[in-house]
Amino acid sequence: MTNALIIVDVQNDFCEGGSLAVSGGAEVAAAISRHAATHRYDHVVATRDFHVDPGPHFAAEPDYVDSWPAHCVAGTPGAEFHPALDDSLAEEVFSKGAHAAAYSGFEGAAPDGTPLGRWLADRGVDSVDVVGIATDHCVRATALDAAAGGLAVRVLLDLTAGVARPTTDAALARLRAAGVVLSGEPVVRA
Repeated sequence: MTNALIIVDVQNDFCEGGSLAVSGGAEVAAAISRHAATHRYDHVVATRDFHVDPGPHFAAEPDYVDSWPAHCVAGTPGAEFHPALDDSLAEEVFSKGAHAAAYSGFEGAAPDGTPLGRWLADRGVDSVDVVGIATDHCVRATALDAAAGGLAVRVLLDLTAGVARPTTDAALARLRAAGVVLSGEPVVRA
């Protein structure tokens, strides 16, 4: 089997101090760096929100279901990877959400326009470990799309941070139902 680690959206705006902070985000960033440096993967990739004008995804009065405060705006410090994440370990970065919400990393593309799914397929990847922020949103969406695409998927929950317990528990139930292997416990502090 050819495996890959997908690091999902470990960005400043999703960590403590960011515009859409998830408690435990910085801790997870550091833990992912340690994991990626000490575990063997054929490929390591990262995804990032990189919003330009995502329309109703941003709202002055967000509902935190379909609309959110402005976050990860392309070219701002909030869109950068958290400093505790060693992004040099990533072979490629897939940006998503320029003009849409884009929760799944599979909606992202490399700088040359190659979508994540095709990039993995071109390298013969058939299994992925998914980590990052947030367990209940972009990690969930990325893992579900990976499974729907025929990949063997494992989410390393110790290397994820969830927004809230109810939404994280609902996400875990959806992942289990889709046949995703769940390992560990997510960081959920809210």
